[in-house]
Amino acid sequence: MLEHLDRSRTDVVLIVDDVPDNLSLLHDALDEAGYTVLVATHGEAAMQRATQAVPDIILLDAIMPGMDGFEVARRLKAQAETSHIPIVFMTGLTETEHVVAAFQAGGVDYVTKPIRPREVMARIEAHMQSARQARQARNALDAFGHASLTVRISDGRVLWQTPLARKLLQTYFDAPDSVAPAELADWLLQTAPALSRDLAAGRPPSAVPVWTVNQAGSRLSFTLHQPTGDDEWLLVMQESSDQAAIDALTQEFKLTTREGEVLYWVVRGKTNRDIGDILGSSPATVKKQLEHIFAKLGVETRTAAAGLAMSRVAQLKAR
Repeated sequence: MLEHLDRSRTDVVLIVDDVPDNLSLLHDALDEAGYTVLVATHGEAAMQRATQAVPDIILLDAIMPGMDGFEVARRLKAQAETSHIPIVFMTGLTETEHVVAAFQAGGVDYVTKPIRPREVMARIEAHMQSARQARQARNALDAFGHASLTVRISDGRVLWQTPLARKLLQTYFDAPDSVAPAELADWLLQTAPALSRDLAAGRPPSAVPVWTVNQAGSRLSFTLHQPTGDDEWLLVMQESSDQAAIDALTQEFKLTTREGEVLYWVVRGKTNRDIGDILGSSPATVKKQLEHIFAKLGVETRTAAAGLAMSRVAQLKAR
């Protein structure tokens, strides 16, 4: 495993080339400019280093023995954790089909051999500015608890995701990093096309589409944020917990733990039978607990109890 890289002071560049002289020339120029430089001499090593270190940009030789640069790029773009990394191809091939192949494989730019370090440095810096801004935006979303990811609707492919998004998806779903969970993919296929048509026609949506999955007292919600391409959407994810709300109700109204749970599910619109199923008790037991709750809250009906609870919790959040 590679050692942890400190990104607070330097950007990380991965150079992939099977010619030692090219590696040495670029390594020295980038190192002198203050970059942290990683190197790989073949495609398999490039995949390993890119996956482990997640560099900020990759300089990739197009033609190498074994796995060539085009295949390396395609594989990196297919992995959610590396799909966002800008790839600049290095090639001695300037024919149109090779240039097109570089861009089709996911490259953002190319430089021709023999390598001219000053030209490479200028290209890197131009693409690094965009990469830094994108990284800062992803980190800012995560810092505020709003994870995000971009999904290609037609095949459910995750094109990129923030670290928090990856963690939440691993917690709630058993799905590969590069593919959206089947339930989410189905929801996107049903929801995104209609919303796209509304936006294209200038019609504001009547409501922002949200899909929610529940797990052990916590909820993960997905909100369609905006299209990022013809077949791509940015989704914002947020996790919320039933337990935090239950604890607040229990403390505010001086309830027992079970009474706090019952009141919470009353607020959520559940019937006594529903609550019994959730808490593993009978509807009769839930009814008895509700009588105790009504007495403590000074109300006579579940509607009044729910209204008072929602009002008080809103006041607590505003403090």
